[in-house]
Amino acid sequence: MFKPNFTITPQLVQLLMRIGQLKAEIQNLPITPTVLASLRQSARLQTTHYSTMIEGNRLTMDQVENLIGLGVTFPGRQRDQKEVLGYYAALEKIKSLTSKSKPLTENDIKLVHAIVMHGGTTTVKPTAYRDGQNAIYDGHTKNLVYLPPEAHDVPTLMSELVAWINQSEKDNVPSPLIAALSHYQFATVHPYYDGNGRTARLLATIILHRGGYDLKGLYSLEEYYAKNLPAYYEALSAGPSHNYYFGREEADITPWINYFCHGMVDSFEKVTTHALIAYHKGDQDKTRAISNLDAQQQAILALFQKKNAITSKDIALFFAVAPRTARDICLKWVKNKFLVLKDAAKKSRKYTLHSDVRKNLFD
Repeated sequence: MFKPNFTITPQLVQLLMRIGQLKAEIQNLPITPTVLASLRQSARLQTTHYSTMIEGNRLTMDQVENLIGLGVTFPGRQRDQKEVLGYYAALEKIKSLTSKSKPLTENDIKLVHAIVMHGGTTTVKPTAYRDGQNAIYDGHTKNLVYLPPEAHDVPTLMSELVAWINQSEKDNVPSPLIAALSHYQFATVHPYYDGNGRTARLLATIILHRGGYDLKGLYSLEEYYAKNLPAYYEALSAGPSHNYYFGREEADITPWINYFCHGMVDSFEKVTTHALIAYHKGDQDKTRAISNLDAQQQAILALFQKKNAITSKDIALFFAVAPRTARDICLKWVKNKFLVLKDAAKKSRKYTLHSDVRKNLFD
């Protein structure tokens, strides 16, 4: 069984208390549907941008927004685009894994990794673990930084990690601790040849959401990491040797947990700041109305901030789905009285919000 080595220090206790305090504050913040949708979409775009940037992705924040929101492509950046679309699609997928009514499985993690690696295609098979050795080298010096466990040990280590996560959730271990330790251990095992960092960060997000720390989807831990990468890598580095078998597995990872929790505090404080600014501008709280919408409907409100009417093509680009899937979404929303079909006679059909929805959310 995975047995992490760390110490509950007074500093860590203070951080966990602050995280709990901010969580309560954010859950009670008065936020309008439009502001909520805008902040949530911004957080998802930032998470995608910064998590891929950590791995060397060259797209700027503006380019990520144009790629995902408008379908704009950039010559010579095909691999970068694939990484961005893959991560954004994986963020959508993890919504189905955030309920604690079912235990987390290795297959869930393998599927998230597969989506990350396949450029936004969700009809993929879970990725098998690596069958050989891999290593991490410094991009500048080319020196060996870390040698993960051998391939034959990976299945056992991953099985132990997932069992530990589920047991820790049952034991009501604070979710920030489970998320921090899982992030660390996944990166330590390095079960794949590529995509380990992105999947480790998504795993931490899944665990936080399962523990009630989704906070309306308004924060991005990845921004905290990316804006000081040396501190991120230093915090993840533990043990006297670059070799997993020579100290890494027993290393004291208290510094990493402190770093992770500092990141949560920093990210949560930014959410409260942005929301309170919106509130003091005169916004009224309609979060109860928006909570009656499903996740896709909540997300698409961000698009209605920019347009009075949208097309199925807009939806296909927004969610990175096939055109037929987008048309099916439109038909379902019309049937559910979320949207109204406008200009039905035209080839490019347009949809507006149903009058009842608009009245509840915006009037």
